[in-house]
Amino acid sequence: MSHQKIKSLDEIVQARARLRDLGRKLVFTNGCFDILHVGHVRYLNQARSLGDALAVGINSDRSVREIKGNSRPIMPESERAEVLAALACVDFVFVFDDPTPGRVIDAIVPDVLVKGADWGISEIVGRETVERAGGVVLNVPLVEGSSTTEIIRNVMERFGQSSHELHEQQG
Repeated sequence: MSHQKIKSLDEIVQARARLRDLGRKLVFTNGCFDILHVGHVRYLNQARSLGDALAVGINSDRSVREIKGNSRPIMPESERAEVLAALACVDFVFVFDDPTPGRVIDAIVPDVLVKGADWGISEIVGRETVERAGGVVLNVPLVEGSSTTEIIRNVMERFGQSSHELHEQQG
């Protein structure tokens, strides 16, 4: 079932047209979603509550490396897409290769564009496209201390030394 939610951009544009014909609102958000955590889940549920369907664009592996550096992503794009598609609040998932979702938002023109509160409304890529079409751009609160970068840092602090010691003991 979750694999059926993974679409191409063209399929998302077609789904958007069907929703519009039915008078339903499409919410769009995007991100790397490298290691899914409670902050992501709460954010996505809140985004979904703002409309009738939620489309999530995820950065490709190449674009994540461009944005976050060569040590990222931790999880490959196919697995990130599959995990997001398994969430009940997510209706559509697709991978895009650009560092920003500008081209994607111009193609989809969602009714609601959502980003986390770490983005000021004026900084949100695609804002002009959505507002020009009569849509709404919102930022939603983040879960404090809940980020992939923080998870990676905590793992490295907790297990970095221990895993090195374990490797030496086994070697």
